[in-house]
Amino acid sequence: MSSTPGRAVRRALTAIVPATALLTLAACGSGTTPSAGTSQAAAPGSPGLTAARTALKTYAQRPTAISVTHPVGKPIPKGKKIDFILCGVQSCKDLADFFTEAAGQLGWKVKQVATQGTPESVQAAYEQAVRDRPDAVVASGFPRAVYSKQLAQLKAAGIPVIQSNADDVAGGGISLLKNGPTDVGVQGRMLAAWVVSNSGAKADTVYFDLPAYTILKPVKDSFAANYKQWCAGCALDNVDVPITAVGKDMPDRVVSYLRSHPKVTHVVFSLGLLNVGVPAALKTAGITGKHIVVNVGDAQNYQYIQSGLTDGAMALNSHETAWLQVDALARHFTGQSMAADQEAALPNMLVTKDNLPSADGDFPIVESYQQQFKALWGLS
Repeated sequence: MSSTPGRAVRRALTAIVPATALLTLAACGSGTTPSAGTSQAAAPGSPGLTAARTALKTYAQRPTAISVTHPVGKPIPKGKKIDFILCGVQSCKDLADFFTEAAGQLGWKVKQVATQGTPESVQAAYEQAVRDRPDAVVASGFPRAVYSKQLAQLKAAGIPVIQSNADDVAGGGISLLKNGPTDVGVQGRMLAAWVVSNSGAKADTVYFDLPAYTILKPVKDSFAANYKQWCAGCALDNVDVPITAVGKDMPDRVVSYLRSHPKVTHVVFSLGLLNVGVPAALKTAGITGKHIVVNVGDAQNYQYIQSGLTDGAMALNSHETAWLQVDALARHFTGQSMAADQEAALPNMLVTKDNLPSADGDFPIVESYQQQFKALWGLS
């Protein structure tokens, strides 16, 4: 079990991207719609509240099935060699380990190529992949601009590249992209459904965001759109946070904000790592009665939920993502399109204390996902 804030920050960062080392970060700012503390609540039983509660009922259920249902249907060749480029933090290693486990079921060998998350180390890892000439390359989170030269070389060599958790699109050498901009918007809708439902459409909300991680923008936009639709007149304040605050003064920033905005009822974090240390800081400051929900949960936040220190989290789908990537390659290696996997929706779940499967770390959202993928591969 991981319970230290430092480890929680390291693990959570890769759910999206190690962008601190890869990008020049944008300056932070904030915006309001309308100003916090001026919430005009919707009437109980309003259409917006009903819609939010209906959505939340769906998102609170643990999915039981993966969304890829068509079997590969052909013998999957063994002996394939895959280079998996790591990104320098633990949750990326977890994703690679899940992938390696799935690939092993098909008799494939995975070489995990380490990086420190810097542009130079990422480029070196891709250069290694070009030299290795594997059957496929898998990576998570890196901006295409960092490895565009190597991507072109891999494309010319006919080597598929699979990405996840990146603000990008499939094509131009990227054969499959999961948890891209079109996938993550649902997370904002899930968070909005919980806030509106929990408040009875009487919320006064602050949304803390990390604009440096551009993959989070669709989450923020979706949250705002659904929140405004379901909770007309409810206040929403957006606060941009610099990456330098993560693991440092983020709790102090939250305390300072809530002291100056005492009417705020709900706090939303675009990443669970922003909440690390916040519950303890609020307790020390004597600030009570605030409801907290986070995007991209992790072991630390699941422990907070279990202890009643945080209300909810959008659960990770790393297990299912990794096995779906292997499924896509199985289809590619049998002469089929990866379209079924590109179009497949990854499972999502909004967890609270009432439906939290485990507080011991990352858990699969679909409990029997391995058996279901194996069935598609003719292994069961």
